[in-house]
Amino acid sequence: MSSIINLNRDIPAIAIITMNRLEAANALSLTLLNDLSDVLKELQSDPAVRCVILTGAGDKAFCAGADLKERAGMNETEVTQTVKLIGDTISGIEILPQPVIAAINGSAFGGGLELALACDIRIAVETAKMGLTETSLGIIPGAGGTQRLPRIIGTAKAKELIFTARRIDAFEAERIGLICKVADNDQLLNEAISMANEIARNAPIALQAAKKAINQGIETDLATGLKIEEICYRETLHTSDRLEGLNAFKEKRKPVFTGE
Repeated sequence: MSSIINLNRDIPAIAIITMNRLEAANALSLTLLNDLSDVLKELQSDPAVRCVILTGAGDKAFCAGADLKERAGMNETEVTQTVKLIGDTISGIEILPQPVIAAINGSAFGGGLELALACDIRIAVETAKMGLTETSLGIIPGAGGTQRLPRIIGTAKAKELIFTARRIDAFEAERIGLICKVADNDQLLNEAISMANEIARNAPIALQAAKKAINQGIETDLATGLKIEEICYRETLHTSDRLEGLNAFKEKRKPVFTGE
């Protein structure tokens, strides 16, 4: 793996993925996409990881989206294949069983914001700017933006932002529910790690079941969603962690979950 994607496993139960193309605002080159896909596959089957943080290197950009300089040299077939690779990689974030936090350290436009939309939770620095700006380039968001943004902030607001190609700041993003929290510029990663630790202390099987119930249930009617919730709840019933949670509650101590 190249140094374009850095994977930090120094904090127990937490994996921090950093996109590292400072010279190109962490844009999504083919190399970055392939390396990111490899990391996601590695984490997907790693029981030691209970929460993932995705961020960008530097303090200017989370991810500027597609690498338009690289794309300028592609023919139509290559462009189509690259757009599919971006979409597949972004979907790879969404299907990770662990909760994923996007720590948006700067600008997130186009595919960069689509990357963040596939994460479960988004926090951003005060100076971050973001938007799905594709219509100003004669295209549409093609890596999930037209589908994920309405599900997060509502259809009417998503249409407004996509149709206008408007760029918004972190405070507006928080107001409309696009991000969960605005962090001081020098505290973003600390805030993300603090939240990740808060998540990681809970039962990993329960976390994954809750994520599955929410993600699958939101796509259906309420009755079907409640059935999905019931099925996911059953996945936790026969775990050692559930018994540990009950015993810890009775003994008035913090539970120690093992993911079993």
